[in-house]
Amino acid sequence: MISAFANTWKVPELRDRILFTLAMIIIVRLGVHVTLPGVDATVIDAWVQHTKESRDATEQGGLQAILGIFSGGALQQAGVFALGIMPYISASIMIQLMTAVVPKLARLSREDGGRQKITQMTRYLTIAIALVQGTFVARSLVNPESLQYMQGIGKVIQELGRPLVPDPSMMWQVLTVITIVTGTLLLMWIGDQMTERGIGNGTSIIITVNIIAALPSALFQTWQFFVAREDANATDVIWLVVMIAMLLLVIAGTIAITQAQRRIAIQYAKRVVGRKQFGGQTQYLPLKVNYAGVMPIIFASAVLSLPTVILAQIFPTAAWAHKLQAALAGGYWYYVLGAIFIFFFSYFWVATMFQPSQISEDLKRNGGYIPGVRPGKPTAEFLDFTMTRLTFAGAIFLTAIFLLPATIAKFVGLPPGSMVLQFFGGTSLLILVGVVLDTMRQVETHLLQRHYDGFLRKGKLKGRYDRMAQGGSSTGSSSALVFLWTVIGILLIVGAVAWFAKG
Repeated sequence: MISAFANTWKVPELRDRILFTLAMIIIVRLGVHVTLPGVDATVIDAWVQHTKESRDATEQGGLQAILGIFSGGALQQAGVFALGIMPYISASIMIQLMTAVVPKLARLSREDGGRQKITQMTRYLTIAIALVQGTFVARSLVNPESLQYMQGIGKVIQELGRPLVPDPSMMWQVLTVITIVTGTLLLMWIGDQMTERGIGNGTSIIITVNIIAALPSALFQTWQFFVAREDANATDVIWLVVMIAMLLLVIAGTIAITQAQRRIAIQYAKRVVGRKQFGGQTQYLPLKVNYAGVMPIIFASAVLSLPTVILAQIFPTAAWAHKLQAALAGGYWYYVLGAIFIFFFSYFWVATMFQPSQISEDLKRNGGYIPGVRPGKPTAEFLDFTMTRLTFAGAIFLTAIFLLPATIAKFVGLPPGSMVLQFFGGTSLLILVGVVLDTMRQVETHLLQRHYDGFLRKGKLKGRYDRMAQGGSSTGSSSALVFLWTVIGILLIVGAVAWFAKG
């Protein structure tokens, strides 16, 4: 594996793709810390410092966890990337579900040029969603005391004697909404450029980078809780070792389940066309155990987070509303309802995306059949029955991943919303595993095409995409890449000088 990483720099195209991807990642992380115009950045800095001093860990429930994952902390920083890539993700999911339900969109997706039209529709829907969410963010910044992801900022504002937004006029709100929407569109464009000119899926990498950005703080909190605490003892150090071993086991199990699949044997009848003979061989139809991926957890968290957002806007001072928000933001009912919703959305996603009748018709049209199963309706029923059992196993796995952070928190004694726990399960772990596996597979494809050894000498990584195997767009000229890195270097130097001058 070490030689495979060394070989990546021996392939010029692969090296340029990796450098381009790293450059885009730096731009994304720089945009997270650029504060919105009209927002007092000193108040944000004071609140962040107050949060570090008052709590050992960041307590965040379902809504805050999802926002932190997809914005990379930009929402808490009131940055230009406050919404992150979430509007584009939401629009893509909505269009994908509508494509599976609406016959007109289903026909359009199969036509020549139909995918481009659907992509255009997704981008227009992204703008609409970003406008609505950006308006909520702009209005919330005027009164940040009611925001769950900015708990404690009201006390900081009272101590400093100045508001977060000095001039909350209508003109400022319009400018803020335009800035937030522009930031989302810029992230969407960066994701497309990373997919085309970089390595891996751009949108997924942006989300992964935002997750990994929380890793240093999580490691620091872990050290503070288990080692640097005043009343820490040898038992706490043993628990730290146990957690590290448990983390490795959880990651290994997640990789195994993510890659697991049921292979259905497909036999094709022999056909003679002219002088050539087709068929007669056995192929396999792979059915993934976790067919829905991370979508059920995202859906469940989004549904549970919706009441908290509505209650915060309608009843900002009601005591019963705060109790209900606390219960739905990470309490007992949050996990009970979350487990139920995960099962529901797992079957809902499979029912909308997996079409056994269409697969059966395609097999029958191409002369394929499953041994021991008659073509047509019996084949569709067999595939539906098999997928139902696989979905049940996948739903149990997703539920276990969803409940694992809270279980570890209860067992070890960490706060339920600790930043450390998001690397032990939930949405973060599934996204990290999926994106890393896909990126490694694409790098391995490049290496194998140029007769280098891949990451694994025995077998190949099973990925989700075959874009690299089918060929992709060029990375652009080397001079453009050098210019891009020069600009990034200048920005980093200016930022470092400003940071030292401020300190």
